[in-house]
Amino acid sequence: MKHRQPMLFGNTPGATIMRRLMAIAAIAIGAASGPPVGGACAAEVKVLAALAVQDALTPLAAQFASQSGHAVQAGYSTVGAIRKRLAGGETADVVVLTSEAIDEMVRAGELVAGSEAPVAATRTGLAIRAGAAAPDISTLEKFRAALLAARSVAYTDPRTGGAFGTYFAKELDRLGILAAVNAKAVLRRGSHEIVKAVASGDAEVGVTFISTIVSTPGLRVAGPLPPPLLGVERFSAGVLRDSAARAAAVDFVQALSDATAAERWKAAGFEAPAPR
Repeated sequence: MKHRQPMLFGNTPGATIMRRLMAIAAIAIGAASGPPVGGACAAEVKVLAALAVQDALTPLAAQFASQSGHAVQAGYSTVGAIRKRLAGGETADVVVLTSEAIDEMVRAGELVAGSEAPVAATRTGLAIRAGAAAPDISTLEKFRAALLAARSVAYTDPRTGGAFGTYFAKELDRLGILAAVNAKAVLRRGSHEIVKAVASGDAEVGVTFISTIVSTPGLRVAGPLPPPLLGVERFSAGVLRDSAARAAAVDFVQALSDATAAERWKAAGFEAPAPR
């Protein structure tokens, strides 16, 4: 007499359903068993960030991708340009902008509630070439005189949507020297282009973030801007409401504000964000 091999569950409709359920469970267990390195659960996190944070954010994004298995695609522009791109329908998962812009997006309901987090801060100062004599800018009047005496002054073009450039142009107008400075201004798109202009000699001095100045070879900081001019610019991150990779995006924002990230921000010339 022939012995039949036992058939697992048989071929009944109920057995077919059972096999399908077991397959689904196996996939779920496999997905939860480790980090999503190269697997089906790996996500791509698209980040839109202010130009000023590029030096710190680029290595932080690479570190997050290596540890999580998620891909990070980061693009950098001025705060105003990023806001316009999002308003025009461009999609992304995370934004890293000035804290003022993040607060505005929270109020407008553009971010996932509670996802925003302060990540870093930087002071604003005057960039000069290494070896050049540093002008005295310890008071508002001395800073005003230094700008008038400089052969050329680089700062962010307000027309590009840079938050600091817009602010600084208003302050120059308030000081009564907007026309005089703009007659010799070297207007650039953001902090990285400003320091390049000073390093190349296209501009004698540049007004921008100290974090960018100290990370540029051949430049040094003449001093921070005097009160009452903007002394510190704060940056925050948040998850966009329509993010297609929300869980990974939340993890990325958390990674930007943890203790390990704080050391990388510091190495790039940033400070810890003050309590808000």
